[in-house]
Amino acid sequence: MKAKSWMSVCGAVAAALALSMGVANAEPPHGPHPGWNHYDGRFGGHAYYPSRGYYVHELPPGRVVVGGGRYFYHGGVWYEPRGPGWVVVGPPVGVFVPVLPVAYTTVYFGGVPYYYANDAYYQWVPDQNQYEVVAPPGDESAAQLQPPGPPPGAAPPPAPGGDLFIYPKNGQSDQQQATDKFECHQWSHQQSGFDPTVSGGGVPPEQNASARSAYNRAMVACLEGRGYSVK
Repeated sequence: MKAKSWMSVCGAVAAALALSMGVANAEPPHGPHPGWNHYDGRFGGHAYYPSRGYYVHELPPGRVVVGGGRYFYHGGVWYEPRGPGWVVVGPPVGVFVPVLPVAYTTVYFGGVPYYYANDAYYQWVPDQNQYEVVAPPGDESAAQLQPPGPPPGAAPPPAPGGDLFIYPKNGQSDQQQATDKFECHQWSHQQSGFDPTVSGGGVPPEQNASARSAYNRAMVACLEGRGYSVK
């Protein structure tokens, strides 16, 4: 009787282990696409990116050619030609890009704003009307998420996705705000075809104004539905 009971217990444990392994194996990849396993939660951000060294056979639509054709840029991810495809690389310091990633975070070092996303820092350069990839500005423990005061002569960069000012009404955390903004961006892009993270919004020039307007309306509807005030 004892032997039979012991065998039953062992069988139940084995079944539970098998079930748990099956559930674990059934889990989807961490990021929005297979291979997007690099989680960037620095400075309260919340986004997944492909890890450096990740190889792709096709570039995403709407990518921007930068660095004299040496690099391709899309949504905060940098690609470099490698054989018949492209490989994800680190951000090349000194290269300019026209738009910031959606999931960027503004951080201040010594009162100067920097824009951070996916292990890269950007600065707005008015003379170029673009953002420059810069070296890490200093010890990250000295970074501030709130401006200590506007630095002299500082000009704010254009807001990605239009001039939308978003305020949480229900005490949403910084991480929740980043998640909601990113998911609303994805939905608004699907609804309008407009993507503010790529040059020209990814639409023909004659459609830019109408598509941007449709994108902004979708963003407002999505964010207000999640408990934000949008102006």
